[in-house]
Amino acid sequence: MKATQLIRQYRYGILDFNRANLHSAHLEAADLTRINLTQADLSNADLNDADLSGACLQQANLTNASLINTSLVGTNLLEINLIGADLKNADLRGADLSGADLRCANLHGANLCSANLTDVDLSGADLSCADLTEAKLAGTDISVAETKNAVLEHINWGGCERKQENTSHHWVSWSG
Repeated sequence: MKATQLIRQYRYGILDFNRANLHSAHLEAADLTRINLTQADLSNADLNDADLSGACLQQANLTNASLINTSLVGTNLLEINLIGADLKNADLRGADLSGADLRCANLHGANLCSANLTDVDLSGADLSCADLTEAKLAGTDISVAETKNAVLEHINWGGCERKQENTSHHWVSWSG
């Protein structure tokens, strides 16, 4: 499916694009609120400055996608593949990323306040300057990610409280 087809159909009120093939699609600055892209292939897609608030991207493939400054507020991102994705300054407040694969993803400056990051793979991810205030990180090992200058206040560790740990050679303090 071409990006222009998706935009046209979306404007006519069609919201269900389950399993759509949008590999390398150019959807920058698109308003796609509440869209259903469950199991869609958006690998290498350009979604910079797009609005995907309230959307469903469960089990979608966004490998190496660009989502710089993208709004993903309250978005369902369960088990999403974001390996190598660029989410610099993305707004992920209240998003559900349970079981997501964020290996080598760039989340520099991202807003992850109140996001659900339960059982997420953050190996090699860049969370520097990200805000994870009140995020849920049960079962997630944040020590494998870069967290320099990240805000890690009132984290829900799922019953496992952490006080201080050496992460990526930067001392990080947690409070929970």
